[in-house]
Amino acid sequence: MDAADMLLDARRTCKPIMDLPVDLRPTTLEEAYFIQDRMSWAYEAIGGWKIGAPTPDATPSFAPMPAAWMSCSGCEMRGLTHRYRGLEAEIAFQMGKDLPPRDTPYTREEVIAAIASCHPAIEVLETALVDPAQASKLTSIADLAMHGGFVYGEAVQDWQSIDFTKESVTMAVDGTVRVERTGSNTSGDFLRLLPYLANEGATRTEGLKKGDWITTGSWTGNTLATAGATAEARFSTAGRAYFRFA
Repeated sequence: MDAADMLLDARRTCKPIMDLPVDLRPTTLEEAYFIQDRMSWAYEAIGGWKIGAPTPDATPSFAPMPAAWMSCSGCEMRGLTHRYRGLEAEIAFQMGKDLPPRDTPYTREEVIAAIASCHPAIEVLETALVDPAQASKLTSIADLAMHGGFVYGEAVQDWQSIDFTKESVTMAVDGTVRVERTGSNTSGDFLRLLPYLANEGATRTEGLKKGDWITTGSWTGNTLATAGATAEARFSTAGRAYFRFA
C-alpha cells in the first residue's frame, strides 16, 4: 500500500493513523503534492483549490478541493465521512474565465479581472491523522492539506471596496461564538495568493478554469465541532456562510 492509499483508507474507514510509515513519508513539498494529487484522483472531479500561507512573507501552498465536497450555505453536510470536523472562516473566489498556462506571468490585475465573484466561506477540515499537530508537517500537507469540505455563502457585492485589513469575522458553533478576529488572514495580503496560483501553480492545476473555486486561507484558526452541530462564519462586510453537520 502506498502513501496515498494509506491516507485514503484512514479517511474512508474513520480509523486515523499517527503518521505515515517513515519510508512512505514525503520529505519535500513536491513529494507531498504528488500524494495529494494521487488522493484527489480517488475523489474524481476537482472543483477548485485551497491556498494559503502561514505568514505574510511565506511561500503559499495549495491543495485540490474535490467538487463532490462543495455545497452552498444552508446545507446539511451528508454523505461524507466526517470525524475530525474542523472549521475555518475564509474568503473565497469563483473564477469567471479561464487562465490557461502561459509563458508570460499573469499580473495581479489580470487575475483579479478574471474573478467572477467573492464569497464568505467555511472550509471543513478533515484528516487521516489522529493528531495532525503530532505528525510530520509534510504528511499533513500530503493529506489534502486537511481538506474535508467547502461551504460558500452568497456573492459579496462591490467586494473590491472592502478594506480586508479592517474586516472582522466570527466563527460560531451551535450559536456560540468561539472565535472573533479582525484582519486575521495569516497570509496578510491574501489577494497575492491568486496570481501565485495562476502562475507558479499552473504546472499542477493546468491553469485556472472558469467556475473554479479558490479559497484563500483561515481567518479564525481551526475550530472543532461535533456531529449534528451548526456552524456559522460571519464577516462584518462580506456576509456569512453556515451549515449543519448531519
